[in-house]
Amino acid sequence: MSGPCSYDRPRRIRRGAALTLIFASVLATGVATGTWGERAEGAAGRPDSGGAISAEAGATSRTADRAAVERAAAQAMEDGKSGSQAAADVVSRSGDRWSTIYTPGEFKDFEQQLDGSYVGVGLWVRQADGGRIRVSRVQPGSPAERAGIAIGDGLRAIDGRAVRGRPVTEIVARLRGEPAEGAGTPVELDLQRGPRHWSTTLHRTRLKTQNVTVVPPAGPHGPTRIKVAAFSQGTGEAVRRAVRRAAPRGGLLLDLRGNTGGLVTEAVSAASAFLDGGLVATYDVRGSQRALYAERGGNTRVPLVVLVDGGTMSAGELLAGALQDRGRAIVVGSPTFGKGSVQMPSRLADGSVAELTVGHYRTPSGRAVDGRGISPDLIAEDHAEKRARTVLSGLGTGS
Repeated sequence: MSGPCSYDRPRRIRRGAALTLIFASVLATGVATGTWGERAEGAAGRPDSGGAISAEAGATSRTADRAAVERAAAQAMEDGKSGSQAAADVVSRSGDRWSTIYTPGEFKDFEQQLDGSYVGVGLWVRQADGGRIRVSRVQPGSPAERAGIAIGDGLRAIDGRAVRGRPVTEIVARLRGEPAEGAGTPVELDLQRGPRHWSTTLHRTRLKTQNVTVVPPAGPHGPTRIKVAAFSQGTGEAVRRAVRRAAPRGGLLLDLRGNTGGLVTEAVSAASAFLDGGLVATYDVRGSQRALYAERGGNTRVPLVVLVDGGTMSAGELLAGALQDRGRAIVVGSPTFGKGSVQMPSRLADGSVAELTVGHYRTPSGRAVDGRGISPDLIAEDHAEKRARTVLSGLGTGS
């Protein structure tokens, strides 16, 4: 599949705003250029057609017409052709870079990922010098760990096909396999560790994503680091739990670097860990203005620094922008990706799903994100975490 976006079923949130949003977790030029060089099998992401988003993209981006997409799919089915392919052709011609079409199987697979699970072998990979692919993380309890694969191992080929120089998104897709293959299917990996070369066959299994990682303070006055990789089901509560358990003395580092976005309600829930109610973002759906609000009762006193980079996308940008605009956090790092458009799902006659752009969201101060991203308070291309810790040390202690 082309890769999942971030889809949120209709539900009620504070102050009664109904939410049916898709914030696409799109992996675009950043991977190819090294802006975001690490990907997990279970991470949501969609390859982009390439090219940078212009500064005016938020105001001038083109959108696919829902009626035209539905008509094309219906006509194709009457003619005995693929409705999803006809719909995809209409989306492609529209120039809407964020809309996409899922087959029924692809959409089912995507929904499972948003529920926090995926089929794979438990590897995170990154592109190293010369286009070499290396393992950057191995999920505990996964087939990869049981096979003895370790961080730093080189991945040379998957099922006999070389991976050197290939986009990381393509490699991730090969590791996961097609949705129809599912758990239990084999995948052969060719690996290298120093002078040693070997091959091993793993069997894919259903794994739970681990989107929130908490690193406790290194000393009595150090900060707690909360790394959020994406916003699947339960991520917001995991962040809130981590904040409640954190030692307040050293403050908090909320690391959103490489965050692929995800469920918007989960990002709002995460914002509620740091805010005592109030506005998180506004958005429009076909011209109708709506708003998202945090729940009351968050920890507003513990010092907070948010880390971002060019791989921080969508719902990750929504969270960073909200904390920045509300004066709750200092944002450190490099400008974020700039994905602030809203998509809405529509099921077509053949069971496939059209995910089409219907609007854009803005931060509490009214800043547009799409095509612009979030600008950090402190630009730190190199040693960003070290700079963030220095900033945090100057913000005082929490209580």
